[in-house]
Amino acid sequence: MQQQATAHRSSSQRRGRGQRPSSVGPWAGVVALAAALLLGGCAGLGVGGKSALPAGMERDELLTTIAACHLRRVVQNEDRGATDAVVIAAVERYGIEVEDMVERANALTLAAADPSARASLRRLTLSACEKLATLTGTTPSLVRFDGAGKIGNTWIVVNGEIRDGFADDVIDKLRTEKAIGLLISSPGGSLYEARRLGRYLRQNGLRVGVTGICTSACVDVLAGGIERYVTRRAQLGIHQSKVPRHLSSHEGGQLSVVAAALYLREMGIDDTVALAAASVPNNSMYWISLAEALETGLATKLVDSL
Repeated sequence: MQQQATAHRSSSQRRGRGQRPSSVGPWAGVVALAAALLLGGCAGLGVGGKSALPAGMERDELLTTIAACHLRRVVQNEDRGATDAVVIAAVERYGIEVEDMVERANALTLAAADPSARASLRRLTLSACEKLATLTGTTPSLVRFDGAGKIGNTWIVVNGEIRDGFADDVIDKLRTEKAIGLLISSPGGSLYEARRLGRYLRQNGLRVGVTGICTSACVDVLAGGIERYVTRRAQLGIHQSKVPRHLSSHEGGQLSVVAAALYLREMGIDDTVALAAASVPNNSMYWISLAEALETGLATKLVDSL
């Protein structure tokens, strides 16, 4: 990590720090999840409280969807203890046996060895978590189990300017620390790095929290979180982006506004935030109220602390 950006965890989260997740096949991840759920005291899985299957969906299709979502998180994170909140919610709601999910995930993994089946499997895994989110009303977000079957709650903390290489540095920290979220405080910097990190956070189901100052490109990092938490002390600021030297002021300004609006729309956030930023000179700042952040979707929840 560059000097301008630091990451740390509380003392209770430092065991095993610096060790990378093992690179394992997806089937190992499913076996670990089965052990975590069966031995970790998660009640109600596959027993009692079973809901009727979703309208128009057979059990076989539902089972495949659950297994595909789980495999997506395992492979993304190269972590045998990774899964998604929607997987757990679906298993509980529809009374799916964990052993059955293990068997189906194994079958999907074996099927991926056939080149002709890879494209369809890829499409399935890319849409599975979102489909389960609709069925369960749960946000698709990364969940990690430790070796004892307990759910992890590690967040990394990053402070400082967003410079070249920032996205890779933070991604490496997230993966190494087996984190489920990012707490960021930054005056901004590179939009390219911020949006690259934001897209990674969204695709991998990671959360973002802000407790202090987050301005300019930092807001784009916040926008990438699958869940976006702010405290009452959070200060969110936006303004015009600097125009690249090779572009005219007019051309660069137009391209900047369009790019910002498209990115926010991609993240499911009201793109009027980009228009508000465009109205403020680069040497000034528009401070977004917490009410406005919640109304536009830039923040999903106001919390007392993080």
